[in-house]
Amino acid sequence: MSLKKSHKSYPQDFKDEAVLMVTEQGYSVAEAANLLGVGTSLLYKWKEKFEAQRQGITLEESEQDELKRFRKENKELRMEKEILKRPAPSLQKK
Repeated sequence: MSLKKSHKSYPQDFKDEAVLMVTEQGYSVAEAANLLGVGTSLLYKWKEKFEAQRQGITLEESEQDELKRFRKENKELRMEKEILKRPAPSLQKK
């Protein structure tokens, strides 16, 4: 019998408030994590993401979606280009 860990999903407001406890209210990550009942590593990840967004390092969700779409389109175009480079088979019978 194997036990599967379930991953709990937290609302974005909860994550933001948790990070603010550390960045603006003076709690340590360990203290805030203990009070909120989350793991310290999880709170560190939320804090890193929050700081990256504040510095403009990360992409917004709409930008990420657009980037995925462009990458897919680019991949398809490269495949089409490779197909067109191949010599056409002879259509005439000898």
